[in-house]
Amino acid sequence: MNLSVPESYLRAVALLREEMGSHCAGYPFSLPIFAEFEELEFDPCVTILVGENGAGKSTLLEAIAVAWGFNPEGGTRNMRFSTQDTHSVLYEYLRLIKGVKKPKDEFFLRAESFYNVATQADHYDVSGYYGGSLHSRSHGEAFFATFMNKFKGKGLYLLDEPEAALSPMRQMAILARIHELVKKESQFIIATHSPIIMAYPGAKILQLSDHGIEAIAYEATEHYRVTKQFMNNRESMLSILLE
Repeated sequence: MNLSVPESYLRAVALLREEMGSHCAGYPFSLPIFAEFEELEFDPCVTILVGENGAGKSTLLEAIAVAWGFNPEGGTRNMRFSTQDTHSVLYEYLRLIKGVKKPKDEFFLRAESFYNVATQADHYDVSGYYGGSLHSRSHGEAFFATFMNKFKGKGLYLLDEPEAALSPMRQMAILARIHELVKKESQFIIATHSPIIMAYPGAKILQLSDHGIEAIAYEATEHYRVTKQFMNNRESMLSILLE
């Protein structure tokens, strides 16, 4: 694909180890991904964070979002509300390495707290930017409407499990929408379990595991391998699982 983004809006993130004291011995600093974490570089177009539940994908993405200035529960940087203060202090020990250009559009989409963002959009009377009230739609349609209406391009978009409320067809539609926005000089950092979304051509896929963080090919991800194995050997897999 002949896509050209002059420079990332967010080039990398570094862990400020020199500022970490004994109080940083517990979670989330105890996660294996931080054992040798120094600096993590992002793709100027699409970076995908993958890994098992509990590996730290959402924790890391949340900290990056808060360090950037987003509300921990998601939305735009103008959304200032809190339903429950559950985010970690990791963001205080991150240094964001930004590009020269600033994004003209920004959004942090977090699946688990998107309902709260939808409520605030109605409360602030800005639902028109989302194509109408999000609460008048199903959860999945509200997700999809946000992608299609709120994201305008030349933006930095942080997405935490955007597939959570979407059917496979909608996930493919989101993949096409991501491509449209990348062509409009947008940058995405996405934490996902979806083998459809992580299939974006040219995406930098970073696997988070007990071994730290490492780049991985799409076909080498567990998500791709397990899904392919199940679909190609459904009967034998089911007999093993359900015996």
